[in-house]
Amino acid sequence: MNFLAHLYLSQNDTNIMIGNFIADHIRGNNYEGFSKEIQQGIFLHREIDTFTDAHKIVRKSKRRLHKRYRHYDGVIIDIFYDYFLAKNWATYSSIPLEVYTKSVYTLFDSISSELPKKSQQFIKYMIDYNILFNYQYKEGIAKVLNGMNARTKGKSQMNLAIEDLSLLETELEEDFTIFFQDLVTFTKQKFKELTDIENSLSNS
Repeated sequence: MNFLAHLYLSQNDTNIMIGNFIADHIRGNNYEGFSKEIQQGIFLHREIDTFTDAHKIVRKSKRRLHKRYRHYDGVIIDIFYDYFLAKNWATYSSIPLEVYTKSVYTLFDSISSELPKKSQQFIKYMIDYNILFNYQYKEGIAKVLNGMNARTKGKSQMNLAIEDLSLLETELEEDFTIFFQDLVTFTKQKFKELTDIENSLSNS
């Protein structure tokens, strides 16, 4: 899953959101300098990624793109799934997307200097271009895909994937809707397990 989904799945817990957000920029056990609560967010992010990669619906989505993009298919699906989450945000949250994304920007802008360098760079990009809010628009997705393609020096051809989004939107949105229900259920359970473990350690 991509940034918006990971933030949403953090259940509005600030420390979990921070950990979930920076997790892709933390290698191995380099999380040890962060608080236990932020570490929980990093662990949750990793659990979400493992669950997502193994899910049969996600694999089905990837197969729709694999011939054209090969091993970049998963990256593209992550971005497409954030598009469907943003597009259907009112189905999943009572907080308007504009309000939610502004609160996220305020949070990360206030703590940016405490986070990994790569996270700091993405925070600036995210705020400058209102990335999370613009995930709901194909123009926003095209911008992200163009940026990803540039980072691969054109090898991925991810800039072309906006065409596939238009052609396969109905099928991919059906995939997302089914999968995301499973992911929300899974994440709530993992969130509870992490919290229970932390409470158990605190009381021991």
